Amino acid sequence: MRGLTINSMLIPSKDKTLISLLFIGEPMTVTQISAQELFRAAYENRYTWDKDFPGYTADITFRHDGQVTTAKVIVNANLKAEVSDVENEEAKQAIHHQAWEIAIHRVRRSFEDTHGANSFSYGATEENGAVEILVGGKAEGDKYKVRNNEVSHVHRLIHGTFVTIDTFSSHQTGEGYLSHTYDSVYHDPATGQQKGGRSEFTDEYEKVGKYFILNRREIKTETAGEITTQEFIFSNIKLLEPVAAE
Repeated sequence: MRGLTINSMLIPSKDKTLISLLFIGEPMTVTQISAQELFRAAYENRYTWDKDFPGYTADITFRHDGQVTTAKVIVNANLKAEVSDVENEEAKQAIHHQAWEIAIHRVRRSFEDTHGANSFSYGATEENGAVEILVGGKAEGDKYKVRNNEVSHVHRLIHGTFVTIDTFSSHQTGEGYLSHTYDSVYHDPATGQQKGGRSEFTDEYEKVGKYFILNRREIKTETAGEITTQEFIFSNIKLLEPVAAE
């Protein structure tokens, strides 16, 4: 096959699968991909920490509308976060929430564990190539979009509120992708009314040992025309010593 150009494209078929057209010189081959297969591939393409992740410590600087707070954070091997060396309780809670958010999204769970009770079908395909994935089963009503083997849109019911997240750019680690810029907004599932403001996020990462760990997050939230800014800077990031097996 040397010298042949290989290209592919995805188009929806009548039975709600995607047809992958692989142009390998001549002739053209056709394969069908189910919605679950497409979504699963993107799900498994996310960057996560492996079971040997030991946890880490870091210094943190938290800036919120001109106020600066410093603290220390530890995330252990079980991905539980602790914050110390800070007196302001409101700032401590904000830092703890971010440390928890960072860790919870790096947990590695199998597709079956997370989505085994769900079913998947195709929705619309957008001009930019994003393919809508409609969820049935236990999480019926949730929706996703997949583009370039990444989950670019999430619409999930979480604790009685619809959370919608759109990802605009990502970091490529070679071991999966990490979201770089994205936004989030909350809606009441009964009325569809927006709850709170729209937040825009920018995440940056650094490699510590063999693991990518977030070292900066900026959050800009617009509520009723007013914009507030939070910035979390993690420095002096060090992995914990692995706990010896008993």
